[in-house]
Amino acid sequence: MSESNRKKIYLLDLGFVLRKFLDHSVRRLLADFSARGRKKAETRLCSHLDKAMAVETELYELLGVSPSASEDEIKKAYRKKARDIHPDKNINDPNAATKFQEMAAAYEILSDPDSRAVYDESGMNGLQGGGPGAAGMDDLFAQFFTAGGGGGGGPSRYAKRNDSILQHEVTLEDLYNGKTVKMNMEKQVLCSSCKGSGAKGSAKPKQCSTCEGNGHTYVKSQMAGGRMAVSRQMCTDCKGSGEKLREKDRCKKCKGSGTVKEKTRQEIFIEKGMADQQRIVLAGAGDEEPGVSAGDVVFVLKAHPHDSFERSKNDLLVKVKITLSEALLGFSRILITHLDGRGIKVTSPPGKILQPDASIVIRGEGMPIYKRPDQKGDLYVLFEIEMPDTEWYRSVDRQALAKLLPPKKPEMQPQPEIVDEANFEEIDVRSQSFPASRDFFDHGFANQRDDIHDDSEGEDWEDDEDEDDIYSGYGAHSHPEPECRQQ
Repeated sequence: MSESNRKKIYLLDLGFVLRKFLDHSVRRLLADFSARGRKKAETRLCSHLDKAMAVETELYELLGVSPSASEDEIKKAYRKKARDIHPDKNINDPNAATKFQEMAAAYEILSDPDSRAVYDESGMNGLQGGGPGAAGMDDLFAQFFTAGGGGGGGPSRYAKRNDSILQHEVTLEDLYNGKTVKMNMEKQVLCSSCKGSGAKGSAKPKQCSTCEGNGHTYVKSQMAGGRMAVSRQMCTDCKGSGEKLREKDRCKKCKGSGTVKEKTRQEIFIEKGMADQQRIVLAGAGDEEPGVSAGDVVFVLKAHPHDSFERSKNDLLVKVKITLSEALLGFSRILITHLDGRGIKVTSPPGKILQPDASIVIRGEGMPIYKRPDQKGDLYVLFEIEMPDTEWYRSVDRQALAKLLPPKKPEMQPQPEIVDEANFEEIDVRSQSFPASRDFFDHGFANQRDDIHDDSEGEDWEDDEDEDDIYSGYGAHSHPEPECRQQ
């Protein structure tokens, strides 16, 4: 085989492999190769190869596939990416929503053979109708995620409606047990009569006389120093499309808007362990608009404060009142009715005396962990000791009671040189305007006394003060209350 024939076969094979990256002129060049001559063909082919190699691949990179990927490979990559980077799975990433939208925009373009061919040939700017190399991702996504902005020109075929953000109120019980919520909603859908065109029958829109078909108009405004500035804004008559239907040509059902209101029934599932302000996304359930992808409906959970429990991430805190006799002699009873209706019975260790504001922790009785509902956080119990009332005090033998109780504290020694006798009156200082910090009266776990520590062990009982490994950064004798906030 001659040298010229080998080169001819090589070039033809190379053209076959790269056919999706080369334009029509290159394929025609290969077809009449012998007529044009080897030298001239090689020169033009190299020129087009350089152009093909410069084609943008950013959309492919967003999906994690190569430019030669098949439709099935692109679809599989999209589904995997959608699961991995969905905002609901990355609630701690402030950029999760943006990443997800960019990835969805890339799939919208690459899943359509026509738009993919345009992107492969001319890059991002080709999708916008311009020459190659002049536009970037920011410009494309600005079109993709807005329904016809103020920059002139109608909504892009790749535009997307803004998401509808709705607040949904829930209780702590809902977040603990999970709940399915069904609701009736009203949304904007494409008119079934005109299929979203807004026109009656085969009527076609005419060029807008206000903007002369440009989709935008120029507005003059006066600046400082008497100078005039000219700015461009979307045409208000044609909404940036450059075309407008005459009154008699408009669809009777939608009045020319292309959309009508429709009632739908939506269902959301509040999963166990979800948090306050967490988002539930119904993809594509938002309002529709001609030439624009439907937006999402996003429900933002708003948790009500609970009467008994406070939540801190996966842990719960509850305050329980016990009597003086229970604090001194112990107890074995149901202390708490949990958020799922279960009673939690606790037995104090024999000989254990509970001090005021004593606290314990019950492992595995906190909030279910999101996406792992079989695992739970911890339940912290803060005890409040109820003192006997006056009637009980009057009914007992005071002298006998004094012998049973520990002795009173002796007078201060040495005494100050000046001692004033003061009168007092009872008052609820918590309800007064007292300039103290918010936790001044609720010391919680931070001020537990060391003298209540002992070596008692029990399946249902665990002193919070003994958890040095959890709160090792706070010193040997001081253990902070969990950072609980009202829901």
